[in-house]
Amino acid sequence: MRILVTAPYNEQGIRVLEKNFGEVVYKTWKENGRSFSEDELNALLDESNADALITEHDHVTEKVIELHKNLQFIGVCRGTPSNVAVETAEKYGIPVFHTPARNAQAVAEMFVANVINLLRMTIPSWQWLTGENWEAGAHTSYLQFKGNELAEKTIGMVGFGAVGQRIAEIVKCFPCNIQFYDPFLENFDPIYHKTTLEDIFETSDIVSIHLPVNSHTVGMINTNLISRMKPDAIFVNTARASVVDRDALLDAIQNNKIRGAVLDVFDHEPPDEKDYLLIHSPNVLATPHTAGATHEVEDHHVKILNAKLMHWLKEKQLVDQKQDNQI
Repeated sequence: MRILVTAPYNEQGIRVLEKNFGEVVYKTWKENGRSFSEDELNALLDESNADALITEHDHVTEKVIELHKNLQFIGVCRGTPSNVAVETAEKYGIPVFHTPARNAQAVAEMFVANVINLLRMTIPSWQWLTGENWEAGAHTSYLQFKGNELAEKTIGMVGFGAVGQRIAEIVKCFPCNIQFYDPFLENFDPIYHKTTLEDIFETSDIVSIHLPVNSHTVGMINTNLISRMKPDAIFVNTARASVVDRDALLDAIQNNKIRGAVLDVFDHEPPDEKDYLLIHSPNVLATPHTAGATHEVEDHHVKILNAKLMHWLKEKQLVDQKQDNQI
């Protein structure tokens, strides 16, 4: 088998693929400076004569799969295979593997760092200090930038998957009270409180969004929910912008209906004019979709995907052996 790998893949991971599957053609999108387009990916698959594909951000469209319907598998080094025409792959019996939780630790650490930065007014105090505003004998900074501790805050998670649970594991030690809304989760640590969506927004000091994008979640976080938040509450979104009604959030921010927001995702990337209204708000701490961007995440996705591929290969070999014995 020949595998085209366009995702970042460490040397150890490639050696595992070579040992168990065969040849690896490594052409990471990083060398291209951006993800491979539909036409570029088609060309790479043709040139490499690949039997399988491991991707990260490339455009694995319906056309790509139609032209390469004999791929044995598609591996996607992402939390969800959102860049792949999964239904088309299923049509041709091509299994699609992805790497949920690869960035759970990275996002959790960014959550803690930026929520604390907002609570402690780290950035405005740094701007004040670098602006050389500290006068002799003055206690301005002590009074103006006195913030709050994360300890004892109630954090409400909307969606309680790998990222939400990793955050909970970290912040429970501050300690913080953790509650969540997730209708699909039945088994969980009893120290966490499962409640309604409305209760999350009404009673949490920090509301954190951890939803995937689908037909049920787009625009789910609307005016009705955001208007229920406490005046001193913080809104956090490190998941997907489309699950939040941007106008409702902007109204809450601009009119000081909530304390502020920590945002890593936006309706348009790069941002449009309205996104920048949020980004430039003094009570918003915004980052450019980097919550999951650490060097370690690449090692995590290699480990997760290789484990899935090894399991798939073992199952395939057992099926092939069984068929051979029946001949």
